[in-house]
Amino acid sequence: AALDMPVIQGSTKNAERERLYDLFRRKEIPGLVVSKVANFSIDLPEATIAIQVSGTFGSRQEEAQRLGRVLRPKEDGRTAHFYTVVSRDTVDQDYAAHRQRFLAEQGYAYTIVDADDVLSGG
Repeated sequence: AALDMPVIQGSTKNAERERLYDLFRRKEIPGLVVSKVANFSIDLPEATIAIQVSGTFGSRQEEAQRLGRVLRPKEDGRTAHFYTVVSRDTVDQDYAAHRQRFLAEQGYAYTIVDADDVLSGG
């Protein structure tokens, strides 16, 4: 299923990025799909959900930055959530475990949910 949200990636011109960020901040669009260009110089304090699809091969620093951006306290008290999608039995699973250990050492709590359990309603 399509997300039906604008995508910001490396080839997106700066003016278009800023326009889309502004639309999101003003709640005129419900969300954005961003590549790792969002790792740098972006401030979206009211974002409450981040879904990481690729963890950039174990970069603990970048994941900590992403977490910090979305988990900031919200003015209205809403709770933020950070999800990482990892394919089972791949090298990305090993990198995700590496990042998880680092973040657990920093005091972040993790819950691992298997897609099979979600899909089966368990």
